[in-house]
Amino acid sequence: MTYVVTENCILCKYTDCAAVCPVDCFHEGPNFLAIDPDECIDCDVCVPECPAEAIFPEADLPPGQEKFIEINAKLAKIWPVINSKKDPLPEAEKWKGVEDKLQYLEK
Repeated sequence: MTYVVTENCILCKYTDCAAVCPVDCFHEGPNFLAIDPDECIDCDVCVPECPAEAIFPEADLPPGQEKFIEINAKLAKIWPVINSKKDPLPEAEKWKGVEDKLQYLEK
């Protein structure tokens, strides 16, 4: 099992999770973070750090978020590693918790 960044991260991109990851499995895109499933050690340390509550164990994904398993795997292969905290996107608070944001995901 691995952990998966879901739709709640899109347009927010809080990086608190990346800063605590012991194996540098987070990858940064323009408006989303992805977890590399081959690097994730299932330690759970990132989950409570995410202000957008966007990270879940693969087995416990909310309904409709299953597509993010493949999205994370694909994007983690092309985006650079992030292992430190940065400022979230300027309108992160506005977008936190908004549904149906997949259309805004920038690859």
